Amino acid sequence: MKLTRILFAALLIGWCVPAAHARRAPNLALKDLAGHKHHLADYRGSIVVLNFWATWCAPCREELPMMTRLSREYGSRHVRFIAASADESRDRAKVNQFVSSHNLGMEIWVGADLDMLQRARLGNELPATLIIDADGNVAVRIKGEAREAEVRRALDWLLNGRHGSAPPEVITHY
Repeated sequence: MKLTRILFAALLIGWCVPAAHARRAPNLALKDLAGHKHHLADYRGSIVVLNFWATWCAPCREELPMMTRLSREYGSRHVRFIAASADESRDRAKVNQFVSSHNLGMEIWVGADLDMLQRARLGNELPATLIIDADGNVAVRIKGEAREAEVRRALDWLLNGRHGSAPPEVITHY
């Protein structure tokens, strides 16, 4: 009987640990527009909306104003919005111009790439968004253009102690 309990506990741990590990957000490191390096793990304690975008991506350009509105609305509630540009380094002037002309109200990081999208289990298309809880776990992955209602639902669910029905873990729009 005791051996059965030990085996059951070992199996349970074996199943739970990989699932928990799969939910952990990758510790990406990118630079802001001033050249300062940031690690995603440094944002633990806050909910993070990490949006991958590029200046050449039409759906990204449509999505960013919505993310800016939400950033202004949720920013006082310890929600950090980060827009990580996947533009080539040679196109940095385009990123700077886009950011200044659109008055994006969130942190801007540069240097994102396809490898980072795949490490975040977001596929290989832009835009893509991770919504990460305060413990550093991915709550929602959005592949393709995020809808405002989806982002709000995930943020409200996290901010309200995960009460109510959980948002889908993966949302795909392509």
